[in-house]
Amino acid sequence: MSPDAGGTPLDGVRIVDLSRVLAGPYATMVLADLGADVLKVERPGEGDETRSWGPPYAGEDVAAYFLALNRSKRSVALDLKQPEGRALALDLCARADVVIENFRPGTAARLGLDAAAVHARNPRVVYCSITGFGEREPRDRPGYDFVVQGESGLMAITGEPDRPPTKVGVALVDVVTGLNAAVAILAALRRRDLGASGERIVISLLDSALAALVNVAQNALVSGQEPPRYGNAHPSIVPYEVFATADGWITVAAANDGLYRRLCEALDRPELAADERFVTNAARVRNRDELLPVLREVFLTRRSDDWVAALGAAGVPVGKIRGVLEALRAAAPATVEVAHPTAGELELVAPPFAFESAAMRPAEPPPLLGQHTREVLAELGVAEEHLAALVERGVVTTAET
Repeated sequence: MSPDAGGTPLDGVRIVDLSRVLAGPYATMVLADLGADVLKVERPGEGDETRSWGPPYAGEDVAAYFLALNRSKRSVALDLKQPEGRALALDLCARADVVIENFRPGTAARLGLDAAAVHARNPRVVYCSITGFGEREPRDRPGYDFVVQGESGLMAITGEPDRPPTKVGVALVDVVTGLNAAVAILAALRRRDLGASGERIVISLLDSALAALVNVAQNALVSGQEPPRYGNAHPSIVPYEVFATADGWITVAAANDGLYRRLCEALDRPELAADERFVTNAARVRNRDELLPVLREVFLTRRSDDWVAALGAAGVPVGKIRGVLEALRAAAPATVEVAHPTAGELELVAPPFAFESAAMRPAEPPPLLGQHTREVLAELGVAEEHLAALVERGVVTTAET
């Protein structure tokens, strides 16, 4: 299909997803949204761990966590502990454009599903490994978002100055790692399409977390000092934080001197813009302890919606702090509806991007465990009689809908 024919950006790209939990499945969900055919290889009986990470559940037993990461994929249940299961997985990998895995280092090689084995069958495959700590020793150290938030410094800079370090409220390191993996995979596919062989990519949670520190990391390198925790404040911009109002909380981001002057006008406190202690951002950072109590007192005099309207009209970046459901409803359309085979009609968070001309893949419900085993193995040429024997021996399982 030509690029002008209205197809999805990744039409014809097949991905074998040997990963589980969050970073890898998030990467492959992004690629599935863009049109790739993602084959999610799972363990018979158990599947991806997130299938059991509940409550909450949709219906009787469909974990919300699994729903968040696995839309628009096909599930193939293979027992990789059995030689026949490993052989089928290798066949799938050899016919794929992309393979992604997050086994503990060394496991893929023991299973005969590492990059060397896959490239021996098909040198054009892009092979992506997601690890906790990259090539650092000990290489077999398990990687969990929570642990890496601590190891990377992210937790040390999160929270109030006089309180213990705290994690980010979502598994942000896993999400960033998944996005990094998707970007690297797309780059490797582009390189391959220009004539190169398939590439092995290594993405680690730790490297992704360190890169995501951006200005905070650079500040530390420049100053030679450990960054403190600022809570909801900003180390280099004032005012740029959360303020309580008469009925809730708002965020205000006066990120330059012009915005600060507009803020003072909207607050009906023009003298704060003329005060030499606060005229420049550098001065405001030095004198934040004098300025912020004054601003806090003013913001308590009106409701959040009133301040959002007033500051918005003045061109000052401002937002209301919302709960998650409130945010989803306020940002409508922010969800898509799918018909799940057992849980019924469900809302899922919509993909975060759109193309002007290319089509987006319509969202499909996250699969049941083994829902597509039969059709995927049929595509490999596995006869029905052979499939029945594999099922009887527990090499594969199927889930009919």
